[in-house]
Amino acid sequence: MCYGNIASAQQADSSADTQQVERIEVTGSRIKRNDLEGAAPIDIINREDIAKSGFSNLQQLLERTPVAGTGTFSTRGNNQDSTANGGAAISLRGFGSDATLVLINGRRVAVSAFAENIANSFVDINSIPVAAIERIEILKDGASAVYGSDAVAGVVNIILRKDFDGAEVSVSHGGTTGPSYDETSASLVWGTETDDANATLILDYFKNTVITGAEMGRFGTANQAPYGGLDLRSSRGFPGNFIVNGETRIDPGCPADQAFGQTCVFDYGPFGMTVPAAERVGAIFQGSQQFTDSLQGYVELSVQHNRSQASGAATPLDGDAGLTVPGTHPNNPFGVDIAINRFRTVDAGPRVWDIESDSLRMVLGLRGQINNWDWDIAAQKGRSESMQTGSKQQGWVRTDFLQEQINLGNYNPFGGTFNSPEVIDAITTSLVRRGESHITSYDASISGEAFALGDQMVSLAAGVEYREEDAFDQPDDQFQRGLIFGTESVSAQADRDQYAAYVELLIPIDDTLEFTVAGRYDHYSDFGSTTNPQLTMKWRPLDNFTLRASFGQGFRAPSLAQIGLGPSQESVFFTDTYRCPVADASNPACASTDYTIVFVGGEGLQPEESETFNLGFVWQVNDEFDVTADIWSITQDNKIDKNDYENVYAAECNNQNSTVCVRLAPLPGQTLGELSRLFNSYVNVSSQEATGLDLSTSYRLALQDMGQVRFSLDWSYISKFEKNSIDYAGEYNYPKHRWLAAADWSHGDWGVVTSLSYIGEFEDYAAPSDVESTTTRTISAQMLLDIQARYNLNDKTQLVLGMNNALDEDPPFAIGDGDGDLYGYASKVHNPRGQYIYGKISYRF
Repeated sequence: MCYGNIASAQQADSSADTQQVERIEVTGSRIKRNDLEGAAPIDIINREDIAKSGFSNLQQLLERTPVAGTGTFSTRGNNQDSTANGGAAISLRGFGSDATLVLINGRRVAVSAFAENIANSFVDINSIPVAAIERIEILKDGASAVYGSDAVAGVVNIILRKDFDGAEVSVSHGGTTGPSYDETSASLVWGTETDDANATLILDYFKNTVITGAEMGRFGTANQAPYGGLDLRSSRGFPGNFIVNGETRIDPGCPADQAFGQTCVFDYGPFGMTVPAAERVGAIFQGSQQFTDSLQGYVELSVQHNRSQASGAATPLDGDAGLTVPGTHPNNPFGVDIAINRFRTVDAGPRVWDIESDSLRMVLGLRGQINNWDWDIAAQKGRSESMQTGSKQQGWVRTDFLQEQINLGNYNPFGGTFNSPEVIDAITTSLVRRGESHITSYDASISGEAFALGDQMVSLAAGVEYREEDAFDQPDDQFQRGLIFGTESVSAQADRDQYAAYVELLIPIDDTLEFTVAGRYDHYSDFGSTTNPQLTMKWRPLDNFTLRASFGQGFRAPSLAQIGLGPSQESVFFTDTYRCPVADASNPACASTDYTIVFVGGEGLQPEESETFNLGFVWQVNDEFDVTADIWSITQDNKIDKNDYENVYAAECNNQNSTVCVRLAPLPGQTLGELSRLFNSYVNVSSQEATGLDLSTSYRLALQDMGQVRFSLDWSYISKFEKNSIDYAGEYNYPKHRWLAAADWSHGDWGVVTSLSYIGEFEDYAAPSDVESTTTRTISAQMLLDIQARYNLNDKTQLVLGMNNALDEDPPFAIGDGDGDLYGYASKVHNPRGQYIYGKISYRF
């Protein structure tokens, strides 16, 4: 896999200096140029690079990219209802998916109907089929002065294939050598063109099977103690424990290996989906019609339908559910009225969601030329719609139904009993979560040479935009009525409109030095206005050496999910230290527990603000060898984030009567009752600052009669990643070093590409307050080897065979963060899928 920078892309395209080069627009600037190389640092992943990667979906491809690896949100391991199951996003520089702007053909698209991690809106890249992509341009610099909100850490512009003539069919299939898992993909690209019209249609299909926690061995259990980690099995057990005459009593039927004091623990790990099953089908159409020499109409239309699943262990219940068992119950071993304190309805089965997502996008536009000025006017409509459903056969238990069956003596909650199917049917229900987001936008722009400055011509681009957006996320009414327990829920609804105007000037001082000045004004109906400037410089003191620099200000508007958030819940594992000041297995309060945190919308949220700086060079040593390096810095202030629940806990949870930290009534002899829920909110509270170095290089080596080899290296180094004055560089989930190296050999009809993907070491988890002062173990570095061979059977047919993670490397061991990462590895950094072998055939006719 070899990701090309602008320098190497330009070098590859410079086959004929005398040919007239078409003026093009490259991500990061609205001004069309006669070359690819501007002042902005851009990585380009072209269609050939994508094919050589062996990945059939965009999430897998982008998470290997060094600049995009940290913080990329994916479907892997997501089994919570407070997030967007089935979706995936990209995060540049580790700033999160909400700080990375994703465009399709240079335009915004509708965000996912379901937000990530309760309130972070993002563009679901799973709605963009890989077969439809011509290239991906990754701008590694802030660009709010050009594109507006969200372009804090950079921009990912996905350019779709068009102007295709003929037809091409591709089919691929692969599977792992460890857990039973396979992927199948197929695509059809068809196009036709005449002198004044063209049309391209792309059909795409992708399907993968599931990898459950039960198939993952040591990486699928919450008890990592045998491997040097922590035992984080749940205190909500099967069997459970009860409150008997004011005391906590364990179920007499609890197996000895699950009994810890008066707690019977449960391993929920095997019931999750490490990789959820998914199926995606989509179609994209692009066409244009030349009406006159200076007027063209164009259309873009895309539809996508995705299906996936999410799964978690059976419903966990605690004292907050208010369940009781009468002393007259035929199976009650205590003989008196008791309360259920910790219990899990394992006999009802794991909780499973079926998720369906549909996206629709349509663009209609006109473009042309007037007196050497290019102009473009377009309208866009987009929609993202998602629905999660859970049936009565998928483990969804209603507490009122359960209490009724207990009172009737039909449901036996003792001794780990599996109750009859008829009783399970009586306590379960079906659920529906719905979400939608819409975007309607209009834009108009011009670009051309404005006036002369000495012997040079100053180019200008300017435009106006108008956009309307709305989104809602509605949980099932049974959640809101408190009848579904132990599962998060999210609710949000908001809408707004926005208009903007921008201008950009390219000012050449002479043939070697040029400046670009850009500015943009945005007005939002909810929070007001913001203006953001940008200044870039490109200086070429030598024909083969270029210096570049940029400075810009940016912003991110509060997401619709953040400003319209209704009562929403998430579960977080932590210890109630006010009730468990010292670890003690005999104290039920010390058992591992996921507590409920309830969020409400943040009124008066203001936009986040940022400043970006970049300084670098491009050195084209000769036609075979080039080097690119950039020092970068991003500062983000006024960041919207959750209040740190640990601070809220410390301030409120030592008070039995707190309305922020709500507790159940204390048992006899206790001053504090069991923690029920902790209320929290989103505020403009935090800041982030990161600096680092990017280095890219490539070298072409001719092998005389044996073809040629292209070597490439893309390396990203983070020297500082400071959040709220704490430096996380080299700490958990933030490795300092990531690089991707490749060697691509081609000779006639044959080709072989090998790549090494490296993720550096980083410290194992420490509480945020202890990151700088606590010495922790180190999570080892990881290097993955990918190999692919290709052969052109004839001028129409290509065969491909490859392996990702060819040496079948396991993710390095991590104790984990005690909340999201419970299974012995850092799930946001390392992929546990193992060795994957695939084959692909493409035929063009």
